[in-house]
Amino acid sequence: MNSVLSAIIVNYNAGTFLRSCVESLLACPLDIEVIVVDNASSDGSLEGLQGLSQVSVISNSTNVGFAAACNIGLQAASAPFLLFLNPDCIFQRGTIATLLAELQSGDRVGMVGGLLVNEDGSEQAGGRRAIPTPWRSFVRAFRLHRFAHRWPKLFYDFYLHRQPLPHGPVEVEAISGACMLVKREVVENVGIWDEGYFLHCEDLDWCMRFRQKGWKILFVPSARIDHAKGGCSGSSRLFVEWHKHKGMMRFYRKFFKHQYPGVLFWLVLIGVWLRFSVIAVFYTWQGVLRKLNMVTGNDGG
Repeated sequence: MNSVLSAIIVNYNAGTFLRSCVESLLACPLDIEVIVVDNASSDGSLEGLQGLSQVSVISNSTNVGFAAACNIGLQAASAPFLLFLNPDCIFQRGTIATLLAELQSGDRVGMVGGLLVNEDGSEQAGGRRAIPTPWRSFVRAFRLHRFAHRWPKLFYDFYLHRQPLPHGPVEVEAISGACMLVKREVVENVGIWDEGYFLHCEDLDWCMRFRQKGWKILFVPSARIDHAKGGCSGSSRLFVEWHKHKGMMRFYRKFFKHQYPGVLFWLVLIGVWLRFSVIAVFYTWQGVLRKLNMVTGNDGG
């Protein structure tokens, strides 16, 4: 019997989260093909899958990045519906069925995502959002979104999680790559993930390309997903920030360079790297302080 859905999990040192994620998928009454693409983890997370014969594991010899790993899983998948997700996602009963129903609710619906929640039950940022144009990113970076109540069009915040939760599925510009359910036929129309991104912004890129082709992206608030954001981390915060800012630059060049005069666009580039420089100094100083505390025996308590 062919699977209804292929779940593609990109793993990198996710620890016990990986097993919990897979178990929540296997508990679904639907016939799901589970594919784990591992980016050279060293934490023993794959060993946690022992005894789960329903799971296929593809082990990469190096960390090829999120987008490339998604494409590797895509090539191995056989179902007409494809679920891309992080291993720190836990699905509640009925969530996948709800997402699948909404994906099939219209011919032009190409992608759906659910309500990502924190451990305390609050809605997580990024599950529903607008596209972060260079101006919107500037507004967010300098906290100008605080003035959105007075000038909503000018200081619009691309994160939508502080807005009231809609009563039903709504079309949005982007959802999080932590959990994306798509139709295979739409992927064939839009194209695979852009492997020019290593970590971060590849999901925004895909959302942009889906919408450019006329496909709708739905946010489904009734499909609740527990997401331990950062659970798949095995990398330093500075490493993550480097690739986040590098991804932002690729995203801006790819989709917005033609909309901005040359000088203005260069100011955007300078602003992005200045922001990274400030973050790098902050994290480096934190590391120095931790080492000093270790040497002096001061644990900071």
